[in-house]
Amino acid sequence: MDKSPAPTHPVISRETWLEARTALLDKEKALTKLYDQLSAEQRALPWVKVEKEYVFDSPSGKVTLAELFNGRSQLFIKHFMMGPGQARQCVGCSFEVDHIGGILVHLENHDLSYVAVARAPIEEIEAVRKRMDWRFPWVSSYHTDFNHDFNVSFTPEQVAKGKAYVNFRETAPGMEDLSGDSVFFKDETGQIFHTYSTYGRGGEQFLGAYRFLDVTPKGRNENGPHHSLGDWVRPHNMYGKGGMVEANGRFHAPGCGCAVHATPEK
Repeated sequence: MDKSPAPTHPVISRETWLEARTALLDKEKALTKLYDQLSAEQRALPWVKVEKEYVFDSPSGKVTLAELFNGRSQLFIKHFMMGPGQARQCVGCSFEVDHIGGILVHLENHDLSYVAVARAPIEEIEAVRKRMDWRFPWVSSYHTDFNHDFNVSFTPEQVAKGKAYVNFRETAPGMEDLSGDSVFFKDETGQIFHTYSTYGRGGEQFLGAYRFLDVTPKGRNENGPHHSLGDWVRPHNMYGKGGMVEANGRFHAPGCGCAVHATPEK
């Protein structure tokens, strides 16, 4: 006798399943068409000419914004949430850049360069990059206004007042560094234009792992204290090793000894 537990989800015949699946397919096709329309509108946004000269710190020395294009006309910048002296890694940013390893060669051969930028000094960035074995270009904006100009870093005064321009509206930033994504274009004369930026959940469009999870029975299964990826995502070298994630997305290794991590994760 089969003593397996009864399924908790409706179970139907193949014929009935096909009817339900076909009905859902109509909605999926409608969403695909809507997404195509939205993508076209994103590309049709007016551009803003970048007038300021930004010079970043790289492992090999100074590099300008123009040089980050690396001979291509398009540049995707990941605003990595990492300020000077930040000891704890952002799991959301780490999760996003983990997607780049296998597709970077495809992006670069489609006229798109990819670079991560953080406000932390390059020495601190390099320590994290080497620990995580990330191979994409990552530079420091420590000596520039770049992060502040593109609304991903904020002054202590702005944080204290709870008032700054965040995600295209005036609100409390909550902390000095946030994440985001920006796109730039460089024309044949060398002029650079800012074409697109997105923040907050807008970055989910670059999280390919979610597309897999969203079609599985458990879905994202983000039912912990944060109801976001912070409930389960960890730096890829820390799965199964304990630790916890703050509401701000920063990971604490087990036994780090700080007040936030006083109660170990179960």
